[in-house]
Amino acid sequence: MGIPVKLDVFDGPLDLLLHLIEKNKIDIFDIPIVEITGQYMDIITHMENKDMDIMSEFLVMAATLLKIKSKMLLPKEKKENGEEEDPREELVERLLEYKTFKYAAFELKDLQLDASKQLFRKVCLPDEIASYKEEVNTSELLSGITLNKLQIVFNSVMKRQIDKIDPVRSKFGQIKKEEISLEERVVYIEDYASSHGRFSFRAMLEDNASKTMVIVTFLGILELMKAGKLEIVQENIFDDILITYNTGGLA
Repeated sequence: MGIPVKLDVFDGPLDLLLHLIEKNKIDIFDIPIVEITGQYMDIITHMENKDMDIMSEFLVMAATLLKIKSKMLLPKEKKENGEEEDPREELVERLLEYKTFKYAAFELKDLQLDASKQLFRKVCLPDEIASYKEEVNTSELLSGITLNKLQIVFNSVMKRQIDKIDPVRSKFGQIKKEEISLEERVVYIEDYASSHGRFSFRAMLEDNASKTMVIVTFLGILELMKAGKLEIVQENIFDDILITYNTGGLA
């Protein structure tokens, strides 16, 4: 009576074949097909598992081995390049591919087991250690510092700051946000006009009026013109604008 072999030892027919090759220390590229086929048939004959779906895979491989065995007994055919065709070639390729994936699976399993053994935890220090601060001795820290050394450090820092300045962009000046209310400017212009009667646009503006102030003032004058409270005259292009206050406004 043969020794029963549990199917769960092997993952499939390729696994069983690989087991036989390694057990007998056979060169996978030169499989003695007669010997391996005999051992393979003996094992599957004594398998306890009677599941036809599973057993059918082993029986298909058995048929493949018998087919290869029969081809090995016949005269070898030649390929197009003149080399003799080996009936075992396709089987060897499948075994090598399976062996690669099997060992890769083992490696991944080992990595998973190693990872499960590693524990990570937060750093937990006693309060007296966590709150400890080393006292700084200012006298020792500043020993050897002189005014001359401080001056050298200061000059070095200032030079680095100057080197960072863009010689072109630095001449552009600063852009400042200036908020001027058009409504407030209209009130100012009307008060100014009522007290002066007739005046020039340039005279009304302050000496240091910004570009924004000039634009808002001009818009304010246009608003008062639409209301009929101001009349403007410009005799020539680029001449100053003369403004007259109309006390009546629009009827």
